[in-house]
Amino acid sequence: MRKSIPFIVLLAALLASCSGGKVRYRVGVSQCSADIWRDKQNAELKMGAYFHSNVELKFAAAYDSDERQVQQIDSLVQSGIDLLIVAPNQVQTISPAIDRAYDKGIPVIVFERKTSSQKYTAFISADNYEMGRVMGEYIVTRLHGQGTILEIKGLEGSSPSIERHNGFMDAIKDTPGIKVAASLQGDWTEPTAYDVTRQWLSQHKDVAIDLVFGANDRTAMGARRAFGAPFPLFCGIDGLPGENGGIMLVRDSLLDASYIYPTHGDQIIDLAVSILEGAPYKKETLLMSALVTSDNAKVLYLQSEEMMEQAHRLDLLHEKADSYLHALDTQRIINWLALSIIVLLVVVFVLFYLSHLRKVALRRERVVHTLWNMEIAPEAAPSASETDASATESTPETAPAAEEDPTEEPCAPVGETTPGAVGGAFISRFREAVEARLDNSDLSVDDLAADMNLSRVQLYRKVKAVTGSSPVELLRTARLNRAYQLLLTTDKSVSEVAYAVGFTAPSYFTKCFKEEYGMVPGDVRK
Repeated sequence: MRKSIPFIVLLAALLASCSGGKVRYRVGVSQCSADIWRDKQNAELKMGAYFHSNVELKFAAAYDSDERQVQQIDSLVQSGIDLLIVAPNQVQTISPAIDRAYDKGIPVIVFERKTSSQKYTAFISADNYEMGRVMGEYIVTRLHGQGTILEIKGLEGSSPSIERHNGFMDAIKDTPGIKVAASLQGDWTEPTAYDVTRQWLSQHKDVAIDLVFGANDRTAMGARRAFGAPFPLFCGIDGLPGENGGIMLVRDSLLDASYIYPTHGDQIIDLAVSILEGAPYKKETLLMSALVTSDNAKVLYLQSEEMMEQAHRLDLLHEKADSYLHALDTQRIINWLALSIIVLLVVVFVLFYLSHLRKVALRRERVVHTLWNMEIAPEAAPSASETDASATESTPETAPAAEEDPTEEPCAPVGETTPGAVGGAFISRFREAVEARLDNSDLSVDDLAADMNLSRVQLYRKVKAVTGSSPVELLRTARLNRAYQLLLTTDKSVSEVAYAVGFTAPSYFTKCFKEEYGMVPGDVRK
């Protein structure tokens, strides 16, 4: 039954393609700038378009130039787009170009930034005033109602900059203990924020700043570069996921707080398709957002990383499908065949991922059944005569070294042993001796032998006869088992766990752990 599913999907695709495909819509996207926030949004727009095979996107970025954005909007209109998505660089200057597109019957979605005109079909954005207000309230609480703030604003004339500033000022105006030393004019970029902050600091060396509020995270980080130690607190807005995004900056205490400014390109595409196909839609849509602090940054970062990884993998699958379709350059039926292939690849990936999770679960289960936790089989236990003889026949030269040198010998996994029903008193004493001193990195076989009133040779012979493994191998197994449990039940770092179980080098610990369990220590908590 399962094997028939891809063929059913393929058949449905073929029937749909033969029934006369949908009208293909050309959607123009005019971005006022190019930065990591808009890179993320553009990726989401593309991802959203993948789920609407009748949408083709055309992108343009104005790089903060009003004149360039006006020219780009006019050019998109002349190219014959069916709908315009636009983020105006400034409130006033871009409106005439948007009006011209609207007057030609082209639906217009204004997102993120407002225009001074009412000639638009729909508006979608987060509430910038609310962001500034909530951040202002957080800052008042963070400073306990007393402190001096330096504000770095966004691009002059842009609606997010104006609204964030107004919300921030309204939030602090009733707190007399909070003073704003200056509101410096930025343009959303880190270099400009650095320059204006450095210039202001050079002219106001006697002013002590307790907190810097940047209109976005890059502005806050630019101001941070301009300050010397001791640093004040820094707060921004954007809260992007990923490397050097606002969530990571808060998690790493480079920013004290940020505010997630949602991109939701996929939602914008859904809105565009609803408008083009005459489906119901909201004219005004406010996106949900949230404050990011040290209390939730770690969890938000982990969640966003997982979502970005899955989106990236799906995007790679779609890129492969796109290149395949462009190479064939044939009729619509091939497009549907490629879509079926993508669905099949996604199913295979999910099955592979579930299989991987199952393997990880089996490895975890194996932890409690390793040699160190096995009972000793009766037939494995040595006789009294064998153990006595081993003490007289062996010499110290025949025994292995107390502990391998990680620079000379690779660590080896412990050999498999058939579990028995009853463990001997001897091995129980050995376990107790090991576990009592497990965190001692200098612990040797000689030390264990002394604890048990045996010579090193006697200890080696008896342990080897009872378990089939050497004392060094059992000591390593005990350390790795303890490490696994610490990783599961504590928030210690990998290095802290390595030292806690007697390893002198975290890198050597990671090597042994991977060979024992088939994964690195960091994968245990995943």
